[in-house]
Amino acid sequence: MTPPAIGRLRVDGATLHYEVRGKGPLLLLISGGTGGAASFEDVADDLADGRTVVSYDPRGLSRSPLDDPEAPQHVARHAGDALALLDLLSPDAPARVAGCSSGAIVALHLLATRPDRVERVVAHEPPVVEVLPDAAEHRAMLAHVQDVFHREGLMPAAAVFAAGLRAPGAPAATPAAQATPPAAGLTPRAAARVERTMADMPYFLGRIVPAFMAYAPDVERLAALPERLVLAGGAESHGELPHRCAAFLAELLGAEFVRFPGGHTGLSTHPAEFGELLRELLGPR
Repeated sequence: MTPPAIGRLRVDGATLHYEVRGKGPLLLLISGGTGGAASFEDVADDLADGRTVVSYDPRGLSRSPLDDPEAPQHVARHAGDALALLDLLSPDAPARVAGCSSGAIVALHLLATRPDRVERVVAHEPPVVEVLPDAAEHRAMLAHVQDVFHREGLMPAAAVFAAGLRAPGAPAATPAAQATPPAAGLTPRAAARVERTMADMPYFLGRIVPAFMAYAPDVERLAALPERLVLAGGAESHGELPHRCAAFLAELLGAEFVRFPGGHTGLSTHPAEFGELLRELLGPR
């Protein structure tokens, strides 16, 4: 694995840690959850063959500290951070963007608001519950997660959240498995990342989840750009809430929907296959 060039970018209210690999047209990778730039370590080198690949820690996570640790979070502000990286590293040409989970929501907003700066987006399982016919049910679940988080703490809230994401009728995990990120099937390096990023969980569950999963994408704007958008879901996560959101949004927009290997965390559990399909969907360099 080639060590990336490390950069720091000052943005409004935060300082972003970003990593650059390769040379060529820009590909921006936007992580979900608490993974940050580290979640793309297993695929970034291969994707950097003929491209400049940029990954980063979203504001408030890991190595991208907030000026005000209590500042509220918004999808638009996070998309502004992604745009700042594009303007810094590809000022004269639009970029390709791939995002996972909450990072896919950021990618959708970036495409909808700045299509002049984005050539193509691959959005893997963005949990945009507001597009679903049963959105009210999921709003109630998310409100319950926050109530449990504030009354009982992180682990009980994480268990409620994990249960709310499961496919209907799927067997419940044990309380311990619900309350911690899954490690089974991960490479040792990926498992180590899970452990390192647990420190980010209170911020993620307490402020990213409620703000991002309340976000309603601009369907009208995205529907005008179907050729630039690929929505994706995991082959093993059919029926789970983020997969449902991605599939329903693709149908709503008339956009392409592709199944990736693994489930919601296929990037970590099946990195080689995930990276190969991502490279194919991003198109020629």
